[in-house]
Amino acid sequence: MLKDEWLGAISAVFGCNDDVAATLGREMSHVVVPHKTVIAHQGDLLEHCWLILDGAVRVQMIGWDGKRAQLAYHGPGELFGAYPQALTCRADIIANGKVETLRIPSPAMVAVAEAQAPISYGLSRLLARQLDMALDRMAARTTLSASGRLHAELLRLADDDNRIDPIPTVTALALSVNTSRETASRAITALERRGIVKREGQVMTIEAPRMLEDMVI
Repeated sequence: MLKDEWLGAISAVFGCNDDVAATLGREMSHVVVPHKTVIAHQGDLLEHCWLILDGAVRVQMIGWDGKRAQLAYHGPGELFGAYPQALTCRADIIANGKVETLRIPSPAMVAVAEAQAPISYGLSRLLARQLDMALDRMAARTTLSASGRLHAELLRLADDDNRIDPIPTVTALALSVNTSRETASRAITALERRGIVKREGQVMTIEAPRMLEDMVI
């Protein structure tokens, strides 16, 4: 991605003009993370914020029973890392596919936000939206069946054309909805058998989104 495209992404995410975007962009570095790379381990000191331009990261931790649990999933236009100050990483942060990011030291992000009201306002909207998504995920774990959570996750991952590209592995999907790999595999097979979804290579297409929505129970 060219630098002009970075500035366009910053403008879109924070809702600011080009001059303000350039002020933030000067403090950022472009970082591309290969698939499955661990960006930070549980217990590491985090001192940066990352803005995702393309790809996604999974935030996973090892529970008391030795099993992995997914805490969060961040995609394009979302932030992860340390803000407003450095902190100890609560979980492993792992690249899901190749991830293109803009990275900024946490103190630099704070300084720009304090100096530029549009960045401060954009940050508040962005973090509020991410909190809302996290609460939705917590509510789903409490109120939905395992299959219902998986159906909801597929709908969330799909783009405007009802495509998921690339489709996460079955293991990753299972972790994201706190269920077993076997349960997730059976649920996806049932959807394919009914023609609700179709897999072709690394792409899944939701052929009947309305039916899938009705199965979020």
